[in-house]
Amino acid sequence: MVHRVQFAQWVPVPVERVFLFFANPGNLPRIMPPESGTELLRVKLVPPPGVEIEAATVTDQQPLAGAGSEIVTSFRLVPFLPFRRKWTARIVAFEWNRYFEDVQERGPFKSFRHRHELNAEEREGVAGTEVRDLLEYEIGFGMLGEWVRKLFVAGVFEKTFAYRQRALERLLAKV
Repeated sequence: MVHRVQFAQWVPVPVERVFLFFANPGNLPRIMPPESGTELLRVKLVPPPGVEIEAATVTDQQPLAGAGSEIVTSFRLVPFLPFRRKWTARIVAFEWNRYFEDVQERGPFKSFRHRHELNAEEREGVAGTEVRDLLEYEIGFGMLGEWVRKLFVAGVFEKTFAYRQRALERLLAKV
């Protein structure tokens, strides 16, 4: 069974800065809860549209991942235990300052799609960005998978994105 969930927040930072932050795969471990122990293992960059490979990787700026990029991470399935799982994601869609979308190629889910949407939005006279994360996933394993989703996965998503929202505000304030 496919499940959908979304998370949204507004940050008082221009959409261009927020997009560059998310387009840098090196920021992923920085917005994950520390107890997940998320590590970036390998990144195969395909530059975004209009950016040459040298400009995406060999500059004083952070690297940028466009459609076709592959990101391999490792994380703890259960916090504080030494058991780790690899997750391979590929960016399948990318539009400057609007969205990018990644899908799981290998990992803990039967299927997983994550669309990061950014929208310039002014609130109370302050220019900012609405950040929306849309997740579509399938655990598999029939009723056992549904049980795991209800008891574990849904709560992990809630905690992960609550942490991510706090971390994003803190990290973007420094950029």
